[in-house]
Amino acid sequence: MNIAAPAAAVQTDWPNAIYRTLKAHHVAQISYVPDAGHSRLIELSHADPAIATTVLTTEEEGVALSAGAWLGGDRAVLLMQSSGVGNCINMLSLLANCRFPFLTLVTMRGEWAEFNPWQIPMGKATAQAFEIMGVTVFRLERPEDAEEVVSAACSLAFESDQPIAILISQRMLGRKKWTETK
Repeated sequence: MNIAAPAAAVQTDWPNAIYRTLKAHHVAQISYVPDAGHSRLIELSHADPAIATTVLTTEEEGVALSAGAWLGGDRAVLLMQSSGVGNCINMLSLLANCRFPFLTLVTMRGEWAEFNPWQIPMGKATAQAFEIMGVTVFRLERPEDAEEVVSAACSLAFESDQPIAILISQRMLGRKKWTETK
């Protein structure tokens, strides 16, 4: 079995708008745990020789990588799914204690039209988990707002040394369902 995303989710141009906006804000590193919701943004990043991409084994590694990138003079972004946010809680204290800028783009699960009940608890807790750890949360609900929301988040993160999470609505990703593979 695998998960298939509907064609409607692929037809929107919001991943390209996010990519262009990250480039405009001089993001040089992208780290991620593989996720279908971020697949187009991951492809664009891999195709760009000016962006270093790192595949992670767990999401908290991306928090540390982002801090290290900043210390080395680069801007980094962590891509993850809402189910991985809980893995980052202890590492997020690094951001508060050291005032590192941080930006993560989080594809949401456990929301609109979720088929997997295991995704719902963390989907409900994602925003609150970030806020408790001092991370400012933005929501991206509509594809046409992608550039504006990501640009505002980049400015706040990288120019004001703030930790920011953008939660990308599950509705933007489209309805997922289990499909049989043979």
